[in-house]
Amino acid sequence: MRRFTTALNSFLRRKWPKRLLAALFWLAVWTVAARWVGREIVLASPGRVAVRLAGLAQTAAFWRSVGHTLARIACGFALAGLCGVALASLSAWKGWIHTLIRPFISLVQSTPVASFTIIALIWVRASNLSVLVSFLMSLPIFYTGTLDGIRRADPRLLDMARLFEVPRVRRLSAIYAPGVRPYLLSSATGALGIAWKAGVSAEVIGLPSGSIGQRLQQAKLFLETADLFAWTAVIVILSASMEALLRRVAGKGGDRT
Repeated sequence: MRRFTTALNSFLRRKWPKRLLAALFWLAVWTVAARWVGREIVLASPGRVAVRLAGLAQTAAFWRSVGHTLARIACGFALAGLCGVALASLSAWKGWIHTLIRPFISLVQSTPVASFTIIALIWVRASNLSVLVSFLMSLPIFYTGTLDGIRRADPRLLDMARLFEVPRVRRLSAIYAPGVRPYLLSSATGALGIAWKAGVSAEVIGLPSGSIGQRLQQAKLFLETADLFAWTAVIVILSASMEALLRRVAGKGGDRT
């Protein structure tokens, strides 16, 4: 009995068993709620959603929709990362650049996704809408996070680097990069979730052909609740997978340094 208790405590101290138990708990709550409601059109059960998701995954249209949406949101996210880091670096270098950019960043942060999406429909085609919207919604997160990381660089190390006339490239790699990395990773994970929410919302409004947003809108119009939940599960899985990949790549990059 003592060995069993020790083994159980050791097992529960790990992260993944706790996450698994939490997931099972909420699946149980969902199942009970679906049975209590008793109407699939209002709340589909986890089993029904899983069956529908498996059915959708067997069609070529499903994978085309996943590929289209994934490519567009990943593109907007990557562009936001590149532009956010570049603009933050320029703002840290010259204060007037930050003064110039700050109103735009504040405007983007305070404007609802729906407003940007409707306005953006005037400028771009529906097929490119999710790229632009995910880019705009992610940019402020990358910008503020990177700028905060740069400004928190150790001033003593910077003074020492200036004293010994360390080249700027060496300062970037040895002082700024290690300090900015955790802020950039935190910004990237936060921006990734926003990019998916904003990008799919833009697709629901713009209805680009063959997108996940279009599938969600169709499921809602035809009252296919199981499909609605299945496509939502796809979005969650894709977002979580991208976040896990991002953390893995960032971890390997940190190990090399």
